[in-house]
Amino acid sequence: MKITAAIITFNEAENIQAACESVAWADEILVVDSESTDNTREIAARCGARVIRNAWPGFSAQKQFATDAAAHDWIFSLDADERVSPELQAAIGSLRSAKESNLADGYRVARRAFYMGRWIRGGGWYPDRQLRLFKRARGHWRDRLIHESVAMDEGARVETLKGDLLHYTIRDSAHHQHMIETRYAPLGAQQMLRDGRRTSGLQLKVAGPAAFVRSFVLKGGWRDGRAGLTIARFAARHAALKHAILYQLQNRKSEEASQTPSPFGRGSG
Repeated sequence: MKITAAIITFNEAENIQAACESVAWADEILVVDSESTDNTREIAARCGARVIRNAWPGFSAQKQFATDAAAHDWIFSLDADERVSPELQAAIGSLRSAKESNLADGYRVARRAFYMGRWIRGGGWYPDRQLRLFKRARGHWRDRLIHESVAMDEGARVETLKGDLLHYTIRDSAHHQHMIETRYAPLGAQQMLRDGRRTSGLQLKVAGPAAFVRSFVLKGGWRDGRAGLTIARFAARHAALKHAILYQLQNRKSEEASQTPSPFGRGSG
């Protein structure tokens, strides 16, 4: 079982060394960089990674590009702001010594986020299981604008590994707000429109409060104290903004459709 650890990057000079070091056990470290303007590629190369430049095609497409370019059939996908915990490394190590016939086709791992100086337990942020180790002949990255994930072939066997993937996701509240307003909400709204989902005036009003209650109360965000409260507030902001953007997009699409001339003209009597 030979594994390529695949990492996609753009201006990740602050993160890439620690990310590479956490997967130093892999048979190959592959970094696919979307034309960084800092020294991400140089740092990755010094860490022993094979570095490929590829213009940004979107999250899913870039991860699929890395999967296809890997030297080995087993792929471990890692984001630059993630680290493999010792427990997870040990679990993967036990797989590498197992017989091929005993292996599943893919493995999920729990992801634990570090936020506001603490490891988050609630709010829907943990265990946040992600399918990150898989045999590329049996899986591919779904074509999605955001929250990309691996889709396994029908009949593929998927199991869960022990140990956490550690996620150093957001620096502070300002960074959190910036990510919501420039990435998560706009891309989430576009994905909803692509999926055929629509919103309404009522949903615009209730989306934010409902997201807050779901995060802080139903999903146990209260257990994380001030950090959990902040996460719930940003969940509300994200939901409200996403629905507002979707409302604008769907109305614009309706207006464009109404202004498109009929191919049959005015008809004939």
